[in-house]
Amino acid sequence: MSKLSKTPAQVPAQAEATEAPAAAAGAVKVIDPRLLIREQGFKGYWTEFKRKVRSGEIGSLPVVVGLIIIAVVFQLETGNFLTSYNLDQITLYAAGPGIMAVGIVFVLLLGEIDLAVGSVAGLAGSMWAVLGTHMPDSLAIVLGILSGTVLGAFHGIVFAKIGVPAFVVTLAGFLGWAGLQTWVMGDKSTITTPLGSFVDDLTKYYFADVAAAYGLAVFVIVAFYLTQLRDARRRKAADLPHRPQSEIILRTVLLALGALLAAYAFNQEQGLPLSLVIFLAILVITDFVLRRTTYGRQIFAVGGGVEAASRAGINVSWIRISVFMISGTFGAIGGLFLASATGGADRSLGGGNQLMMCIAAAVIGGTSLFGGRGKVWSALLGILVIQSIVQGLNQMNLSSNAIQYMITGGVLLIAVIIDSVSRKTQKTAGRA
Repeated sequence: MSKLSKTPAQVPAQAEATEAPAAAAGAVKVIDPRLLIREQGFKGYWTEFKRKVRSGEIGSLPVVVGLIIIAVVFQLETGNFLTSYNLDQITLYAAGPGIMAVGIVFVLLLGEIDLAVGSVAGLAGSMWAVLGTHMPDSLAIVLGILSGTVLGAFHGIVFAKIGVPAFVVTLAGFLGWAGLQTWVMGDKSTITTPLGSFVDDLTKYYFADVAAAYGLAVFVIVAFYLTQLRDARRRKAADLPHRPQSEIILRTVLLALGALLAAYAFNQEQGLPLSLVIFLAILVITDFVLRRTTYGRQIFAVGGGVEAASRAGINVSWIRISVFMISGTFGAIGGLFLASATGGADRSLGGGNQLMMCIAAAVIGGTSLFGGRGKVWSALLGILVIQSIVQGLNQMNLSSNAIQYMITGGVLLIAVIIDSVSRKTQKTAGRA
């Protein structure tokens, strides 16, 4: 074989080793543009913000801006929207639907829907109320919550194993569990929450000591700072883009202002509500599960593409079943909050607009209807938007359901439009 006919595989290893260092030395090191942007200071942040908007990465920005607009408009109209009493009322009625919306977020991440969550909440609340007359309150609460888990598993199995669309399965559940709720209640139209029941405390108990609200605020601030600092150090050690110390401090200061102002407002009324503590605990736990565990990453993978997830070795059926179990469980917990807020269980518990409020809260908060994108904090942001609208309209003596439904529906439509436009923009930018 002549020298000219040698293939690349036949080139002597020594020559390859000699040329490689020279090539590497002359190569231009590619630096992540986000690192360069952050080196430009505040101008860099503005440049990065514009880049994210152009590429459709707007995150929770629309809902945060919406909350600010809602607060300003209602404050100008009523003069007393931004008061401690109003904040307390918004929190009181947001916990139940907000917890139910957390379960909806899990389902939406798969690109599916759960139309039965309202009926599951009503049935769980009714089961607790009926069973509570024959057994200890704690056992009745556990059985009520487990009923939601079982119903969610049923939805998931029929969907994942039999192949019936989730829309149809949960629509059947919406009708069937509402009928079962009426049957469970029997001839009793209403069962009042017994005195001393923990369910009664869910929306009526407050930590009156001022140290409770401020203590929780300080704990959240410190935990946020340490978490952000730890993530930045880990990413820096791996030579990945990371937030500089100045940005972490700025974010922490902004969070501190909001948390301490909220703590001050709560202490002007009855204190720190138990309902808020439980809601925040659920958000923190579920956020950790979604962002920090293999199971959470598998949920996003299935939502991003079932076939690809299956080929990657993910048990798609189990992920689907477990997600509907989570939705049913949080639906049942939300049902107990609804029973607490209304003073007991009745045949209409979980009915009315509860289902639409939960789905709207998740979507308005920023969770995509198309799957694969969203956070559990969407439930908090979305339900704050809805309850702020409701509370503001009540203060303006416009408490008609027709007006509330129209405004909430309009906000929901805007959120879906923003999600659709954002997704198309990401595809155009090659990021989806």
